[in-house]
Amino acid sequence: MFSTVMLDCFLSLTYTETTMRTTNFAPNEYYHLCGRGTLGEDIFLDDHDRIRFLFLMLHFQSPTPINNVGWYLGRYFKNGSFQLNEDTLQKIRDTRYIELTSFCLMPNHFHLLIRNLEDGIASVYMHRVLTAYSKYFNARHKKIGHVFQGPFTSVHVKKNDQLLHLSAYIHKNPKDLPGWKDTYYKYKWSSCPDFLGTNRWGDFLKTSIVSKQFDSQSGYRKFLETSTAKEYGLENSLILEP
Repeated sequence: MFSTVMLDCFLSLTYTETTMRTTNFAPNEYYHLCGRGTLGEDIFLDDHDRIRFLFLMLHFQSPTPINNVGWYLGRYFKNGSFQLNEDTLQKIRDTRYIELTSFCLMPNHFHLLIRNLEDGIASVYMHRVLTAYSKYFNARHKKIGHVFQGPFTSVHVKKNDQLLHLSAYIHKNPKDLPGWKDTYYKYKWSSCPDFLGTNRWGDFLKTSIVSKQFDSQSGYRKFLETSTAKEYGLENSLILEP
């Protein structure tokens, strides 16, 4: 079913990229969310930055407050796990208003594919994540001013084919990085390894909307290899730029 790649679905859609302030995020709909650094500057300078953003992205899917984030990051670097207690993890699962489906962190921008569970709540989610990260980034790197180039942008995912090729587009983004052209599927700062192997983040990364449409992980791998969503150039005209 997925051996022949059809991109007409992308070209036939009218993409409306909007800012955090004006998007009407509908309940139970999927959205592609993007943000990039001011003037194209890097927003992730090292693994500490990437882990910080990853922690926020995963655990702010719920309004459950989490204090002393730095302590959990220290646990991750020491033991490979954030080590939140099970009560907190269960509260996040029970009260989540966002479901994260796929992601990729690039040096100067990020991509998220999320399911918006409550009316308009994606704006709240992104505001929490980006505000918390900006405060951390400026404090750690002794910078001032805006970290991100304006509000995040969003694309409403309206068709299943669009959803599938968008996941491929997100997962193939590391091809642009030196040394990752042919090994993008191993890039640990994306969810691609979670689709092709063990899901590192468990319930905090809901891959099933995509993965259940393939008979195996190797089937999804083949789809990635044949999809030209990234190579076609849609990142400039339809998906990424505001």
